[in-house]
Amino acid sequence: MKKIRLIARLDINNDSVIKGVHLEGLRKVGDPINLACKYYDNGIDEIIFLDAVASLYDRNSLEEIIKKACKEIFVPITVGGGIRTLIDIQNALNAGADKVAINTQAVKSIDFIGKAVEAFGSQAIVGSIVAAQYQNYWEAFMDNAKHRTNMDAISWAKKLEDSGVGEIIVSSIDKDGMRSGFEIELIKQISNNSNIPIIAASGAGKTKDIVDVCNKTRCDAVALGSILHYQTSSVSDIKKEMSDSGLEVRL
Repeated sequence: MKKIRLIARLDINNDSVIKGVHLEGLRKVGDPINLACKYYDNGIDEIIFLDAVASLYDRNSLEEIIKKACKEIFVPITVGGGIRTLIDIQNALNAGADKVAINTQAVKSIDFIGKAVEAFGSQAIVGSIVAAQYQNYWEAFMDNAKHRTNMDAISWAKKLEDSGVGEIIVSSIDKDGMRSGFEIELIKQISNNSNIPIIAASGAGKTKDIVDVCNKTRCDAVALGSILHYQTSSVSDIKKEMSDSGLEVRL
């Protein structure tokens, strides 16, 4: 049985970790280094740092945060937001990141993914899908959920996989910040059609939500925001409850 990875997701704006609802109405919840160190000390498996407004302001501003974090944290780190060029990827990796997550630039040019994979390897490139339910399908969005793409999220996931990404993180606009459970059917359909690891994001309000998405889909990891930031539960408590429910976790 595979071991489910728990990933802390830190959305960042102007050097603060922020959290909102449906990726809007953002409020500050803490300092990124302090929170990352706290989650690391408590047993988190990986950390994702996302610049929440990078694509809107044509910037990539997490390098200094990553450099500081890597002095204190020794688990895999992913950086996302504002990754537009191979130089951006190189800079993120040079700062200490292990992987980069790419959303908007992949939509604008799927060939960019192929070039990134060729240059840095699949293990360093994460496809990021942000989706919302629209009529009878899930539509992929870009620019941190600000703009529609008119693309089916499930088909888009397959295209990202075919282009060489090493894993995919699936975020739901509808579920973001609601703490009412994950978009199970979306994650299920993407993971059932995928041969690479899928990270389920958006919706964890209690450990049962995490257990449900792991039992009902083929996801390989779960990204957590609100449940950690608002101290609803700790990483160690979540892992214990997951283990007690029969799931394999990294203790």
